[in-house]
Amino acid sequence: MTDTAPNGRVRTWAFAIRGAARQATTPARLLLVAKTALAVGIAWLVAPHMPGVVNDYPYYAPLGALISMYPTLMGSVRSGLQTVLGLAAGIGLATLVILTVGPTWWSIPAVVGLAVLISGTGWFGAGREYVPMAALFVLIIGGQKADDYSLGYLVQTAVGVAIGLLVNLLIAPAPLTAQASARVDAFRAQLSAHLRDIGDAVSASWPPERDQWASDAASLADTTREIRVALMEADDSRRGNPRAMLRRADPRDIWAEMDALDTIAHHIRDISVTIADIIWDGPAALDLDPALPAPLRDACHAVADALPSGTDESAQAHRLRAGAARAVRRLLETVDDRTLQQGRSMGPGVLTAMHLRRILMLARPEPISAE
Repeated sequence: MTDTAPNGRVRTWAFAIRGAARQATTPARLLLVAKTALAVGIAWLVAPHMPGVVNDYPYYAPLGALISMYPTLMGSVRSGLQTVLGLAAGIGLATLVILTVGPTWWSIPAVVGLAVLISGTGWFGAGREYVPMAALFVLIIGGQKADDYSLGYLVQTAVGVAIGLLVNLLIAPAPLTAQASARVDAFRAQLSAHLRDIGDAVSASWPPERDQWASDAASLADTTREIRVALMEADDSRRGNPRAMLRRADPRDIWAEMDALDTIAHHIRDISVTIADIIWDGPAALDLDPALPAPLRDACHAVADALPSGTDESAQAHRLRAGAARAVRRLLETVDDRTLQQGRSMGPGVLTAMHLRRILMLARPEPISAE
């Protein structure tokens, strides 16, 4: 018998390596690589020409340029300013030690501990790690020339940060709005696929052989959080970005669509939990009337087909939405008929129909008009 486990692990590693390579070589990432290399090179050329004692510490200028390079302009500004602020705070703590007790076996660890404590206040953001680092460097590396070292360290780093910000401004990164919008569209398609899988599960042999749809539906909340983070990063990428002025897309429309899809995801999860309880006899399981699987499946499939159309106003999209509305109405009619016959209204058909109607209403978020 052939052992396929090693082959499976190799394929998994290969997929992971390919995915990492694709992520590292996206156009936006390659642009950041080129700009970072350019900023570091310019900083290294400029640093030796700084006046006075600052000229003795040119190696901190490339560090400042590297620190300031972020995928977004506002990220670069925040990182650069917070780093300079963190350096200034650390240098200030070290200066207090030099002017009082001086660097000793106990004052150096004491001031580093104090710097770590201060860096945890949240005042320094990306520069929090540089508070204790600057204090330690000034006390240990600065030595007898701590004042010259402090000045050179701070000024050269600030020069590098300024060069990095200038490069990032002149070669502005593209706003991330298009990528975020693509993720929202993909999420809409993902929701449609989940709903279709639920419809398949209802009409399959029981218990269904496939249960991936249940775990996939449970992961929708994680996907929602990831996309919201991507949308916030896209908003950040537009701030102060001259290239954003050339983009006509209103990010508020994307947020409105995401809010609607988030609510739709909640409805789909509720449907999924209800059906899963029925299939696997969960604690909240409700009896499924034998007359409901077919109309329930058809309604799930029809709404799943209509969901990707979004705000599309084409004839095909209108037909899909109309077909979905009819399928949900047929499900409701079947539920009403069985309620009259059995004298019982509570059941998965009622709950699913309510969710599907709400999904149809949310599937077409209204665009936000420009003010």
